[in-house]
Amino acid sequence: MKILLVEEDSKTAAYLNQGLSEAGFCVDLRGDGNQGLHSALTQAYDLVVLDAVLPDLDGWAVLKAIRRAGRDVPIMLLVARDLVDDRVKGLELGADDYLLKPIVFSEFLARVRSLLRRGKPGDAGTMRVGDLELDLLRRRVTRSGIRIDLTAREFSLLELLLRRHGEVLPRSLIASQVWDMNFDSDTNVVDVAVCRLRSKIDDPFDIKIIRTVRGMGYVLEGPECN
Repeated sequence: MKILLVEEDSKTAAYLNQGLSEAGFCVDLRGDGNQGLHSALTQAYDLVVLDAVLPDLDGWAVLKAIRRAGRDVPIMLLVARDLVDDRVKGLELGADDYLLKPIVFSEFLARVRSLLRRGKPGDAGTMRVGDLELDLLRRRVTRSGIRIDLTAREFSLLELLLRRHGEVLPRSLIASQVWDMNFDSDTNVVDVAVCRLRSKIDDPFDIKIIRTVRGMGYVLEGPECN
């Protein structure tokens, strides 16, 4: 998933950027309000993390402009003061969550994942690759019109592979996103889960779409998803 991080303080920005990257997220880092707003309006993100205090254009103005432009991307506001007025202002302008500085990364990451799990209105649809179809709303999976029953964990794994379609996902990323755990090289939980998913998604069909990239991880390949 892709996150836009707009943060003026270089140390805080580096700290959050490193942590998010290690957790498997793709991060675009911007240091002022004008750059952040331009990126938010011209690129697609799953989440925007926005410092309230920014040079050129402050976070409140950036937040307001994003919402005025009709963008419904989830936005987390980082605030330096625990004031009721600041919190109310942020929520009224369209922030989905706020976090007080100084930031404890474990709490920050939990908030990020919570916002991403909520998803956007447009996420309540259907994802497709080739003859494979995943219905997010009804939690149904079909291939060539045949219903495939998956466990909740298998569904989450398949959804991750579909969302990162064409991208090789390392085991560490899969573990953090699907199991919310740090990857231990001595465990084979990811390999076992992918094997079970393949037995349902690939084995009964001629065309195989889940591929192992030796020494790197797994990738779901095929035509572009919707």
